Amino acid sequence: MTHDLGSLVEVVGFLVAMTVLGRACADEGLFHAWGGLVARVSRDPRRLAVAAGLLAAGITVVLTLDATVVLLTPVLLAAGLGRRGSLLSVRLANSASTLLPISNLTNLLAVAATGWTFLEFARVMLPVWVVGVAAEIAIVTWWCRRDPPPVPPSGPVPATPLVPAGVVIAVLFGLAAGEKPWIVATAGALLLGVHAVATRATTGRDLLVAANLPLAVLVIVWGWVVTLVAGTPAGDWITDLLPHGTTWTALVGIALVSMLVANTINNLPATLLLLPAAAATGPVGVAALLIGVNVGANLTAVGSLANLLWRGAGGRASVG
Repeated sequence: MTHDLGSLVEVVGFLVAMTVLGRACADEGLFHAWGGLVARVSRDPRRLAVAAGLLAAGITVVLTLDATVVLLTPVLLAAGLGRRGSLLSVRLANSASTLLPISNLTNLLAVAATGWTFLEFARVMLPVWVVGVAAEIAIVTWWCRRDPPPVPPSGPVPATPLVPAGVVIAVLFGLAAGEKPWIVATAGALLLGVHAVATRATTGRDLLVAANLPLAVLVIVWGWVVTLVAGTPAGDWITDLLPHGTTWTALVGIALVSMLVANTINNLPATLLLLPAAAATGPVGVAALLIGVNVGANLTAVGSLANLLWRGAGGRASVG
């Protein structure tokens, strides 16, 4: 239990650092520039939603799903995508978070149990990511088929700010090199945060608010409660629901059970609770667990932290 809690604290530390990094990127204009570029390149309104979906998927992969729902959602709404942009943001924040160990906190908790390196994890999960992204874009496009077509904004394309882009690339290289995620993310957040404050793109107070420390404490406490439950008969009963073996039937069963538990108690504590049983089946069992708790987290508001943050970022109000 101590190991699980220690891992959770490191993962939440990574979340705080990446949230601050994402806020600094947004305040320096990185998301606005990317959103404007997508809007101008995709001059056909029917292709704009696809391009916006790919942008949401890319930001989820690189800066985690929380950056997508909190910082990209307003950009997509401002780009004239309306309900399409809001739904693409939250759905791809979950479904596109399977590709890299850093894309979702659940991945960070589970990657050690797979024995895969950063790049091996990406190679194995790439087919899942491609199918998930394509399916979500198709679903949202169909769901919003009767909405008015998006109208790309006019005006010049804003230039991509080089400093935040360079820091993001450096953070990715550091993570791929195998350094501890929370250390790399903290270094990136400090570097870009100092630059953003020095150039008056943001303030220290804004970055502190973005860190959302009360939420971080809540996640740690909730995870601690779940680790306590895991040692009770109730915890044993839940983990016993996971199928054993590596057949397709068993792996689909692991994903489905993981999805149901995630949408009941949130995907982060669900990962803590189910990971030991999934790891007993081997790396593919852990991969099935991650598919269930990540892609499957779209079903309910409590399924993931991204869903809750999306509501606070104005995403729910735009859907109607």
